[in-house]
Amino acid sequence: MRLARKAWPNAVALVVILFFAFPAYWMLRTAFLPTIDIQSDPPVLFPTSPTLDHFATAVERPGFWIYVRNSLFVTLAAVALSTVTALLAAVAVARFRFRGRKAYLILILAVQLAPFEALFIPYFLVFRQFDLLDRLPALILVYFVSILPFTIWTLRGFVAAVPAELEEAALVDGCTRWQAFLRVVLPLLGPGLVATSIFGFITAWNEYLYAFVFMRSEDHYTLPVWLATFRTAFGDDWGGAMAGSTLFTLPVLIFFLIVQRRMVGGLTAGAVKG
Repeated sequence: MRLARKAWPNAVALVVILFFAFPAYWMLRTAFLPTIDIQSDPPVLFPTSPTLDHFATAVERPGFWIYVRNSLFVTLAAVALSTVTALLAAVAVARFRFRGRKAYLILILAVQLAPFEALFIPYFLVFRQFDLLDRLPALILVYFVSILPFTIWTLRGFVAAVPAELEEAALVDGCTRWQAFLRVVLPLLGPGLVATSIFGFITAWNEYLYAFVFMRSEDHYTLPVWLATFRTAFGDDWGGAMAGSTLFTLPVLIFFLIVQRRMVGGLTAGAVKG
């Protein structure tokens, strides 16, 4: 009986994992499958003779490296700006008591609940007024504003969870307020910084609508717009699209691995200094 109680949660978890992992497997399978076998009936589940032709086709498409550069520049800039700004705002909200603090938090939550598409027309009108259309800084501003509310709200909880006594002890030991924050509080905020940066990176990296409409020249397009080029009037290049999607996911995985290491280092440093 005890064994059965432990088995069924594991079985449910396995089914859920397979359910969500199957689309990723199908993407990889199609990317490595020869064109003649992609739409075969019955479908080929496991490639017997994998090929890299689809990856070569994806990389050789016009403007691929330009789109990679634009996506990396816009995404990393938006994540960096939102993380730094949100960290300072979260510390102010969590550590200081000021008039309008609760209203400010409610406003942050309300902005986070607003649909991303509902702000499309206001953004367009503002950027057109200031001549920011077809400029990469416009995308950075859009993604920065979109990521910021969630980042502030999340980091506020992490900052509040760090005991203020640790900062006070550092001040007694001779640290300034800024040194106490950098040496004591910041290392302990590693998990929060990782969680918010991953969310921000995925949000900005996957965004398509604003990049497609606001950017009018191909030199300013990003990778989500590039992925749409695999669908033409002559049909869909499923092999190239899946190979491009596979390449599209690699920066997210690399970014996650990098910040995951930073998170572990931050936790260790914070534990030692605490």
